[in-house]
Amino acid sequence: MNIAFIVTGLGMGGAENQVVGLADRFASLGHRVLVISMTGNSFVLPRSPAVRIQSLDMPKTVKGFVSAYRCARHYLREFKADVVHSHMVHANVFARLLRLTTDMPRLICTAHSINEGGNARMLAYRLTDWLADMTTSVSDIGMNIYIQQRAARPHKISTVHNGIDCQLFRFSASARERIRQSLDVPEGMQLILAVGRMTEAKDYGNLLQAMSNVLAQRRNCMLCIAGDGELRSVHESQARSLGIASRVRFLGLRRDIPDLMSAADLFVLSSAWEGLPLVVGEALACERLVVSTDAGGIREWLGDAGHIVPVMDANALANAMLHALSLDRHDREIQGRIGRERVLAHYSMEAVVERWLQMYQGRFSGSEESAHFASD
Repeated sequence: MNIAFIVTGLGMGGAENQVVGLADRFASLGHRVLVISMTGNSFVLPRSPAVRIQSLDMPKTVKGFVSAYRCARHYLREFKADVVHSHMVHANVFARLLRLTTDMPRLICTAHSINEGGNARMLAYRLTDWLADMTTSVSDIGMNIYIQQRAARPHKISTVHNGIDCQLFRFSASARERIRQSLDVPEGMQLILAVGRMTEAKDYGNLLQAMSNVLAQRRNCMLCIAGDGELRSVHESQARSLGIASRVRFLGLRRDIPDLMSAADLFVLSSAWEGLPLVVGEALACERLVVSTDAGGIREWLGDAGHIVPVMDANALANAMLHALSLDRHDREIQGRIGRERVLAHYSMEAVVERWLQMYQGRFSGSEESAHFASD
């Protein structure tokens, strides 16, 4: 099968990593794979040399759009795609408009957040819904929101969760020791990890306030944040003003997330809104304790394998972090095994790829069937 992915960009986000992971897996199964990125600055790329990458480097101008449209149409015609699978709002609308002039036997569009950017984008989804064979959401809550907002019709939207590479994301004792040494983590210090871009959605301000509360009661812990973004300087300033800068490390962009997770004692997600954040599944696969705000499809990830608190509630987040940090080694290991077993059973990349293949071949569709696939 010839599978073409269209993605807004190839930055360090969870959606981009999911596309790259899918591209690698489909290539390993013998499918021809093309990835078209609308913007430049590719930070994550497929590992497989068999995956073809084309960047449109599209400027935010009418002329830039027209040029990118023509290039994408040329790439798709040359590739002879059996299915086009777009990811994230800009790529989804772009792919639908491409279908007006390009032969696409099947077009699947995936939304990765419950908040795709306001009423204008929801209207764009609604007006172009007829051009897609199927829209998917990475969480049940996201699917229901799109139906309620009439961004997609019930018979043309399904949930397909993100997949986790459980071979890449697994606990490593050697990586734990190496990373903790490189970060100068003292013996007996508990390491709390957060991963993600420094944007409004991630609400790191909430996490820093919670960390301040935690340190007031428990001094043997430190926080590392892996990620970058427009709010980094704001959060660095907040850490200083809270008097916790010595216990918070801003690591910037990192490509060794599995190793960082092995080094951590606790993974925390503080987001105000999400779709189905890949990093939570990755932390579970690494057998880490997880504390998360109740954002997007978090409950679908965690089940009974973690601690969930309300969004934008620093006190509740701090209390959950303190509880997790107080568990003894035996209880931590039990929780870790439960988390990994949950990911292996429901969210492994192998299982998710099989669901995508079924959708590419038209063998399941619509919200009525999504519940079955979400709970296999």
